[in-house]
Amino acid sequence: MITAPPTRPAMDAFKKILTSLPGVFILEPRVFGDERGFFLESFNERAVRALGIDGHFVQDNHSCSSRNVLRGLHYQIKQVQGKLVRVVEGEILDVAVDLRRSSPTFARWEAVQLSGDNKRMLWIPPGFAHGFRVLSEKAHVLYKATDYYAPEHERTLAWNDPELKIDWGLEGEPIASVKDQRGVALASAETFE
Repeated sequence: MITAPPTRPAMDAFKKILTSLPGVFILEPRVFGDERGFFLESFNERAVRALGIDGHFVQDNHSCSSRNVLRGLHYQIKQVQGKLVRVVEGEILDVAVDLRRSSPTFARWEAVQLSGDNKRMLWIPPGFAHGFRVLSEKAHVLYKATDYYAPEHERTLAWNDPELKIDWGLEGEPIASVKDQRGVALASAETFE
């Protein structure tokens, strides 16, 4: 007779680490390693719900970028997305900016280093702009989104807005797309209530 392995509470899959922005937090997965390598749960719906992520994920995205590429700061004004971001190879500085006008942390930002080595994930709830800069030679970034990409509703906040004063740790100019170079300042950006 074959028996199933013992079960453990889903909440044990991740450790929740709070940030300075309420609602934005780091998930540190429980990693099982030995001479063969490692194993971890990169997602467990019961565990993330128990830790405060209520959204239902509908889309997974994967980007690969070179050193000093800066992507963002992106958000959607309709079909608003929550994002669970992780890096499987390389390292990034991941940034979330609170765009909820009714929030006591409106216009504040949080930056977290995510890497294939630390295996941490960052939960960015709806109502925030999101972007990252690649710190390593290249980085593979994966993120789950709670709503579908809707280009007609996408907006880009200026990554270099002097009002925000985000410390990207730049060494020279970043590599950014034309769209990201044309991001708007917070003062004229569409935001959330």
